[in-house]
Amino acid sequence: MKSFTVVLSLFLLILSASCKQGGDAKAGTSGVTAARTAGDAQADRVEVISFYGTHRCVSCIAMEANSQYTVETYFKDDPRVQFKTVNVDDEKNYDIAEKFEAAGTALFINVVKDGREKHIDLTDFGFTHYEDKAKFASQLRDKIKAELAQL
Repeated sequence: MKSFTVVLSLFLLILSASCKQGGDAKAGTSGVTAARTAGDAQADRVEVISFYGTHRCVSCIAMEANSQYTVETYFKDDPRVQFKTVNVDDEKNYDIAEKFEAAGTALFINVVKDGREKHIDLTDFGFTHYEDKAKFASQLRDKIKAELAQL
């Protein structure tokens, strides 16, 4: 029984490390990309930012896809809501990854109001609910709406 526990613990450690390091990178994607951007860099807005590494697991990919789906489905007509992806393994993204303390897969809402940023870490939420797209989208939508109400 003890050897099973050791093997299981080792497997979970390796799986966790692979998620945090990032797999299956999107071909041709580097730097910061945005599905939609607001015209004014100082405009009040809510950014949903999906950080990822070069190597990603299924849960990492699903978390990004669910986040993008949520923004595109519920906020497509609201220029205050943006979806962005950031490859943390790309050197030119070092500063933004450091600012959010993202070393691998991470999900954040960045609320920009009056030029000030508020970072909300939703990584645990993302890894907990990535398998249920409807629940993920519903809860993320509610979190975004709550932040929009504060703008």
